[in-house]
Amino acid sequence: MLHGNPHAVGTSVIKGLFFVIRIALAWLLATLLFAGLWSELPLIGRLEWPITVAGMIVMALVVIGALSHVGRVRLITDRIDRTTLGNRHRRQVEIPFEAGEAFDLVDAAIRELPRIVAVESARDSLQIRATAARPEAYLDRPLGRWNPMLWFGAPRNQILATVTPGGDTGSVTLICEPETLAWSDWFLFDDATNFENAEAIARAITRRVAERRRNERADAAQTATEKELTVAKLSLLHAQVEPHFLYNTLASAQLLTRSDPARADEMLGHLIQYLRHSLPSTDNELSTLGEELERALAYLEILKIRMGPRLSVQVDLPENLRATRLPPMMLQTLVENAIKHGLEPRTGGGSVWIRARCSDGVVAVTVADDGDGFNTRTSGTGIGLKNVRERLRLVYGSDAALAVVANFPAGVAATITVPATFEEVAHHG
Repeated sequence: MLHGNPHAVGTSVIKGLFFVIRIALAWLLATLLFAGLWSELPLIGRLEWPITVAGMIVMALVVIGALSHVGRVRLITDRIDRTTLGNRHRRQVEIPFEAGEAFDLVDAAIRELPRIVAVESARDSLQIRATAARPEAYLDRPLGRWNPMLWFGAPRNQILATVTPGGDTGSVTLICEPETLAWSDWFLFDDATNFENAEAIARAITRRVAERRRNERADAAQTATEKELTVAKLSLLHAQVEPHFLYNTLASAQLLTRSDPARADEMLGHLIQYLRHSLPSTDNELSTLGEELERALAYLEILKIRMGPRLSVQVDLPENLRATRLPPMMLQTLVENAIKHGLEPRTGGGSVWIRARCSDGVVAVTVADDGDGFNTRTSGTGIGLKNVRERLRLVYGSDAALAVVANFPAGVAATITVPATFEEVAHHG
């Protein structure tokens, strides 16, 4: 039963009836032509009843098949017009990916189509040709493949997809048609199988594009979450002063107030400087190499008072590199690693070097020591260096790195490389 706008229903009935009459007339003319040829045959040409009976059977099958085609088209598309009734269908699909990605997406969508027999992909020319077996619209047809209704449709359909590059997008021209010449459309019908193929491929493309967008949004959300987590960890690290360091420094200052008040005052001054630079920032902006060096030197000066001549510090930092942008606490982490895992375990102490150089638009900051080097006793957990690498990745991507190598003749050298600003390169040059 047809529902909806009465005018639309009437138009659909008229167009469906016209399609059936067109197919019937084409077969009637073909039957009359065959009857004329039959009558010219010697002897059997005088027998009219065989051709009459055959003609009546063919016309009955044609009308039944055409009506079945119209009914199935109406069932699938919910409308009857010239486009839906036709055997050949064309779609233009815009894909928001560059041509290569669009080609891969269309190729995958076609290969997943049911009853695909063969697919030929030409990536250089951005063309895909495929052949699909015509599905049986009604599986309960009697006589199987010998059913005469199958004579009115091509056994296979073909698909041609062409991707046209357009900058960052790809435009796909999709053609689905029977594996027969165009003139056969006057006699054959496909039970809307090519319409189904065209719609299925278009849906698959839409689904894959949507899935790609969802994955991109999920990746972006995950990256944002990772950045927020890293910022939160950084803020906590920035605000945190190691309790043991603070306790030991205050205890040392208390002892020095009795024996050497001047040195106690000096130690407290460095502690104040260190704490001032360790306060959490009100924003998440990067620090500078100069500011991070002042924090590290305040830390080292406190340790020099506590360790005495066991600790030597050497700094080689060109003035023009002090403005280099650097994540907060990063230099401090490397300095603390050099002290804790390199020098403190040694009875004789040692030296810490802080050095910076600029070359080819990259600033390299190195913290080295001549301590115990790599060994299981003082190597630590590696969490500090792992955090440094993760923060470099989140801030600079692949443009920054951390390298940790053995120092010669002893100790460890850790080097951070970050991009230099234009002003830094100009001053250096």
